Amino acid sequence: MINMYFLTAGESHGPELSGIIEGIPAGLTINVDQINADLAARQGGYGRGNRQKIEHDQVIITGGVRHGVTLGSPIALTIKNRDHAHWSEIMSPTDPATPQNTLRKVTRPRPGHADLVGGMKYDHRDLRNVLERSSARETAMRVAIGSICKQMLNQLNIKLVGYVEAVGGIKADHDLSTDVDTINERILTNDLRVTDDQAVDKIHNLIDTTKRNGDTLGGVIRVVAQNVPVGLGSYISWDTKLDAKLAAAVMGVNAMKGVEIGDGFADADHPGSQVMDEIDWNDQAGFSRNSDHLGGFEGGMTNGMPLIIKAAMKPIPTLYKPLQSADINSKEVRKANVERSDTTAIVPASIVIESVIAIELAKIITETFDGSNMKRLTHQIEEYRAEIKSF
Repeated sequence: MINMYFLTAGESHGPELSGIIEGIPAGLTINVDQINADLAARQGGYGRGNRQKIEHDQVIITGGVRHGVTLGSPIALTIKNRDHAHWSEIMSPTDPATPQNTLRKVTRPRPGHADLVGGMKYDHRDLRNVLERSSARETAMRVAIGSICKQMLNQLNIKLVGYVEAVGGIKADHDLSTDVDTINERILTNDLRVTDDQAVDKIHNLIDTTKRNGDTLGGVIRVVAQNVPVGLGSYISWDTKLDAKLAAAVMGVNAMKGVEIGDGFADADHPGSQVMDEIDWNDQAGFSRNSDHLGGFEGGMTNGMPLIIKAAMKPIPTLYKPLQSADINSKEVRKANVERSDTTAIVPASIVIESVIAIELAKIITETFDGSNMKRLTHQIEEYRAEIKSF
């Protein structure tokens, strides 16, 4: 049995993005239309820039699936970059560098981006070598891989959703539901993936004003996962705690600057009597909790309550009214380079965060149980749920 892992490759304006995921059980029916729907959702949302009018992401499966069913072998995926047609000389993997194909050279790093530090670390004198890979374009492949993981989780009756809780300080989620179906119904009524329709116009106006000012916005993303089995993760060692793994996966997404589990930082402002989730028991359900302040985790393990993970996203570093920078060659203090960008990418980021959490949940499921094939995996989880219920 192989532990699940994945790898992505490709540059923002390169020919394509590539991805390989190993450890998906054999026997999982793959819905390609669902993967493409998730990719389309990642490209949508109010505040996106013009590149999304060019790219229409579609996944191509080139290995690990036959007749729509996984084989248990590594799954290979590609997503073509349609915009590469305008960058084929500049981003050629094989043609030698010439004055003509280096016209888009970047030497004035953008504050808040990987440009300068990446150039220093890898000794790139053209910072395009950094920004092409550090671009959030790579997250399209993580969404495709996450979509496969979500399909696996759905077959195990585990559901999750990521959505936008706040944009630029405007809160658009007030009842903080933990029912995935209810949340999905609400966020599909608007182009911001928020649960409060009354906040939509206010956020639209803020985004429009910010765009006119050449500025950008961040926000807060909330993910809820339902019906996750009890006991995933471990209290034995620090690196086996599942909440820590989820936090690392979230922080590995572009522009994320904070992670919160459950009530997170708000818990620090209250006494323990108002924070700990009291334990209950009945004949039908077994043990349960009367609240979910701790976000479904105790001791680094799932406790049967819905998982609640929040992510704080900083504003995008590319500004159309650029901030001060300095040229890496002349050392002259000048304005930073400007690349095509969004006013806010909080909506697609909610899809990405949902996806990386799905990947981590799929990993821990296949590590905890026999993930060789879906039939055996499903049977083992059903037996495990029954065992836990009768504890």
